[in-house]
Amino acid sequence: MNTRTGGRILVDNLVAQGCDRIFTVPGESFLAVLDALHDTPAIDLVVCRQEGGVGFMACADGTMTGRPGIAFATRGPGATNAAIGVHVARQDSRPMILFVGDVDRATRDREAFQEINFEAMFTPIAKWVARIDDARRIPEYVARAYATAMSGRPGPVVLALPEDMLLDQVDVADRPRVEAPTQACDPIAMGELSAMLDRAERPVAIIGGADWNGDAAHDFAGWAAKTGIPVAAAFRRQDAVANHYPVYAGNLGYGPNPKLAARLRDADLLLVVGARLGEATTDGYTLITPEHPGQALVHVHPDPAELGMTYRTDLAICANMAEFAEDVHAIEREPLAAGAEAHREWLAWSTPAPRKGVAMDLGPCVAAMRERLPADTIICNGAGNYSGWWHRYWHYAGPVCQLAPTAGAMGYGVPAATAAALRHKDRQVVALAGDGCFLMNGQELATAVAHGAEMLVIVVDNGAYGTIRMHQEREFPGRLSGTTLNNPDFAALARAYGCWAETVERTEDFAPALDRAMAEAGVRLLHLKTDVEVITAGTTIDQIRGR
Repeated sequence: MNTRTGGRILVDNLVAQGCDRIFTVPGESFLAVLDALHDTPAIDLVVCRQEGGVGFMACADGTMTGRPGIAFATRGPGATNAAIGVHVARQDSRPMILFVGDVDRATRDREAFQEINFEAMFTPIAKWVARIDDARRIPEYVARAYATAMSGRPGPVVLALPEDMLLDQVDVADRPRVEAPTQACDPIAMGELSAMLDRAERPVAIIGGADWNGDAAHDFAGWAAKTGIPVAAAFRRQDAVANHYPVYAGNLGYGPNPKLAARLRDADLLLVVGARLGEATTDGYTLITPEHPGQALVHVHPDPAELGMTYRTDLAICANMAEFAEDVHAIEREPLAAGAEAHREWLAWSTPAPRKGVAMDLGPCVAAMRERLPADTIICNGAGNYSGWWHRYWHYAGPVCQLAPTAGAMGYGVPAATAAALRHKDRQVVALAGDGCFLMNGQELATAVAHGAEMLVIVVDNGAYGTIRMHQEREFPGRLSGTTLNNPDFAALARAYGCWAETVERTEDFAPALDRAMAEAGVRLLHLKTDVEVITAGTTIDQIRGR
């Protein structure tokens, strides 16, 4: 007999599935797991300062590895805090598993201390939610959780762990490592796609999303360059292919290049690979309408449930992204000039020009970063207007160079950058945050410092919830309510956490400050003070009011 506690069995099966890092805020409901981790050097335990940071770090880690990022939280308050990471993983199609310590089995359904019905709570935002009541079934549940999180459209799984179950001593065999299933392309469907592409005069591809990886990026970009088909990235999927490819046309989302938007409207064939065509990518389902009259739509996605869900689909292809990107090379057609034209338009759009009368102009700041930082720098940001400057002006080198929530969650940048700095110690990592965004998870600077992370943090401080202020000025000009912020000295705050930090208030001072930051080790923070009047890279508050 080889009896082990449930906590030991759980940790052993995580190791068997290839888990090498866990993000957590410790809780008394899973002490048996923490005890097992004490003797498990194969797993790096990253102790965070709030469960929202735990969820974001696990989501980001799953994005980088392609296997589920692993989070542990305690019941009640811990689970509710961590729920934001589950929501982001769902909307971003990222593999993640959240383990939640639960009340013991004998006290269930009495509304015991911190008790929540996790199945009712998480089912709307997770792929699968379950409770492990029998320690003998831990290997089964863990293997299924990995398979579910990675298959089809990747996403989050939530498993509840009764506290007393983790203390049970049982004898059970571990399950072997599971891999994501592969799905090849249907030859008949590929033949139909070939015919449609041959007939099309103005095709455009939209890429990035579920199951996208480096192999898919390399193969698809090579085929698109050969055919001359313009390639647009879905919202916050700008690293789907290296932006230097001669057919890269830019990104969709909020405030896209008007020339790219016009190209999408004029397209007679839309080849959508991996993307979900969500609200942000389609500008509220208006740039591409669900019926898209006059346009043929080919949708390639690894999950059959996604195909035809919202959009009328002329050809649906259910396949893994890498399989499709490899098979599509068999399709040839007369090369188009449109790809090179779209790329030139994007180069012009993504080249910042100085704005007169602006003390801190973020466009030249991004240009200075491009000159100084490696091409494969990982840019991490949450939600907010500040991110628009990097979405427009930064050039991404391909997967994985962008960690940004399509769910529009604030507070994602610092936790994601911490996860990236621990996962890719040989690469430069940058966390971007607005002043409102930063204070939602800025406490994770303590985690980054404690674990020796090397990363740059840029806080863009305009004294406002800028995105909401922009919408407020559009709907109720000049009537400010609830969008002004009274901020701390972010540089002093960062130094209190053990970071190197400096405040920058003028454009011309940014590049020298960046050079000083890059000469330092550990976590470095630049606090950029900007004017809320310069609300986006393309407009001002006065201009919005004038409309």
